[in-house]
Amino acid sequence: MPKLPQFSGREAVKIFQQFGWVIIRQRGSHIILVKENHNATLSVPDHKEIAQGTLRGLIRIAGLTAEEFLEVSKNI
Repeated sequence: MPKLPQFSGREAVKIFQQFGWVIIRQRGSHIILVKENHNATLSVPDHKEIAQGTLRGLIRIAGLTAEEFLEVSKNI
């Protein structure tokens, strides 16, 4: 699994949106995303830097691989 660079919460949200995730609300410092026909929700912290473990967990919950996430991040 490749090492992930540092992403802000807003950057991560933009990448997840490329995969069909939609922002439904923001509660405090967390942005909540949902995807049609997907049971899980993503709660992305709106911080300057997201911890590596948190980002990897969000990627896994979204049903993505780190490689897919990084490929889309190049275009953002």
